Amino acid sequence: MNSRVDYSDKLGAVMAGSATSASLERDLTMTDTDFDRVRKLIYQRAGIVLAEHKREMVYSRLARRLRHHKLTLFSEYLARLERQPDSKEWEAFTNALTTNLTAFFREAHHFPLLANHVAASTAPVRIWCAAASTGEEPYSIAMTLHEALGTRAREARIVSTDIDTEALAKAREAVYPLEQVLKLSEARRKQFFLRGGGARAGLARIRPELTALVELRQLNLLAPNWGLDGGFDAIFCRNIMIYFDKQTQAKILERFVPLLKPNGLLFAGHSENFSYISQAFRLRGQTVYELASQPSSRPSASR
Repeated sequence: MNSRVDYSDKLGAVMAGSATSASLERDLTMTDTDFDRVRKLIYQRAGIVLAEHKREMVYSRLARRLRHHKLTLFSEYLARLERQPDSKEWEAFTNALTTNLTAFFREAHHFPLLANHVAASTAPVRIWCAAASTGEEPYSIAMTLHEALGTRAREARIVSTDIDTEALAKAREAVYPLEQVLKLSEARRKQFFLRGGGARAGLARIRPELTALVELRQLNLLAPNWGLDGGFDAIFCRNIMIYFDKQTQAKILERFVPLLKPNGLLFAGHSENFSYISQAFRLRGQTVYELASQPSSRPSASR
């Protein structure tokens, strides 16, 4: 028997195997039209712009929803959504396509500036965290207020919102893997966390005096009424505007204006630049903005 195998035969076998593997993984059918419908629906529902290269992400995340409903065609799943505009499945659809990348004290330069900003406040401090995700950001804000205000922090309120109900449920639990908490200083770990034991080994819970400051609620930034009273010392809207087009960004920024105190601050994400989107805000420091209608406080940005 001839043991020589032509390389092209090997390549053909590999490609055939890959095709078989792909067909096994792709047990559901998503056409170009289906992908375009997903992009349209999530934009209408949440303002999220899905780029062409997000196709694989859309397939993998929504595939769970199709399997849950024992469907094999994306077209059938999307048709169900469109037929039932008030269905709870819309919540699952939105949750599936929402990205929750967060960490304690992410973009750490913001928190000393926040501490300096609120330290001189004589009124109870109010902060809006507009993309709370799984809670690391609002609890980082709460730690900062405790450190900056001392006992006065008990009067503070951090309204924390997100469109993703599953992420908010994790934020309410306020329990995090220990390896995530160990990235914080020892002083903060001792002051703000309770270490789990037994079945909770490897986990840490935010202390009650911290969770008491944080109000968690679902909010869609595209909703016509946010149900917020305003009077915020600061708004954290970080790493969410990148998912919106410029027209949506501009509308949201304009709606922030009446919710901020005259000297209020707007904190943006590291890759977000609002200077060319809205004239209502001007840059104060690194990805930190203030109302353009107020006298400039730019010199204090380096504090």
